[in-house]
Amino acid sequence: MTGRAAPAVLFDVDGTLVDSNYLHVCAWQRAFHDERMEVGAWKIHRCIGMDGSRLVRTLSGDAPEDVRERLSDGHSRYYRDTTPLLAPLPGARALLRRVAELGLQVVLASSAPEDELQALLKALDCDDFIAATTSSRDVDTAKPEPGIVEVAMDRAGVDARRAVFVGDAVWDAQAAAAAGLPCIGVLSGGISRDELRAAGAAPIFADPQDLLERLDSTPIAELARAG
Repeated sequence: MTGRAAPAVLFDVDGTLVDSNYLHVCAWQRAFHDERMEVGAWKIHRCIGMDGSRLVRTLSGDAPEDVRERLSDGHSRYYRDTTPLLAPLPGARALLRRVAELGLQVVLASSAPEDELQALLKALDCDDFIAATTSSRDVDTAKPEPGIVEVAMDRAGVDARRAVFVGDAVWDAQAAAAAGLPCIGVLSGGISRDELRAAGAAPIFADPQDLLERLDSTPIAELARAG
């Protein structure tokens, strides 16, 4: 099947298409506070997009397993309370529509838990343009490990030569590189241009709207031209 399907553009969702990163920061901060672990918001933000278990281990100093479980549960609970605030980033819907119009598959390569993914999909309201999705249940360890990217390519029926990844975090760029894909970066997740570039993302745009306006000069357009 590989090579017969239309080329695919794989999108991270949190911070790339939906303005959710800072809601995650707040939810994690409240969860740590409940455990009397004061972790600065800036430290949490720098871990957003990382595999959830790895994030907890990193920020909790390898706390006991029961504490890590309570932290994860607390984050999920507090984040769920904020989902009415979820909104697409500027240009996100139009970008997905345009990619689909170019004859490319739109694949959401998310490692969010299934309930969070459904909230993100509701906020995006772009089901007609989405060919496939992934979630945390598809892999044991999420980004920066390449597993979720590989699952996304498999669902699209393409290999790394016929796919491009779009993400907002260094973990996205690292996962894409490990899977052999080029990664387009966006700044809408709050990570600097220099850090994204150092992780392997290029080119880099402000947000989905900026990417859409300059789409013709990107690897996405190259994919479309190659068919």
